[in-house]
Amino acid sequence: MEEFVGPRLYSCYKRRNRVALHDDIISKGFQAKNRRAFLFSHATNIVVGPKEDRHLMTGLHTVADVYCSDCREVLGWKYERAYEDSQKYKEGKIVLENSRL
Repeated sequence: MEEFVGPRLYSCYKRRNRVALHDDIISKGFQAKNRRAFLFSHATNIVVGPKEDRHLMTGLHTVADVYCSDCREVLGWKYERAYEDSQKYKEGKIVLENSRL
């Protein structure tokens, strides 16, 4: 049996561009529309789009879509600002949709 060496990685589903490490997952309990998503502390090889206010399941947030830096597919979003005190922990974090990884 082959032994696994190196960190577990998440990649863009289209071009296999590496975008996040398994060890950077903060929560696996997020939803993106009708899909499961993970909250990451940070990601790489992404482009952050313009900020906009959105009403999400947990209230109003300022977010920006994040795209694969290679193919420009939307992978999820970045929390730029949370208006509720209980949601402040999300600021600066990135949600990536499982179906796009």
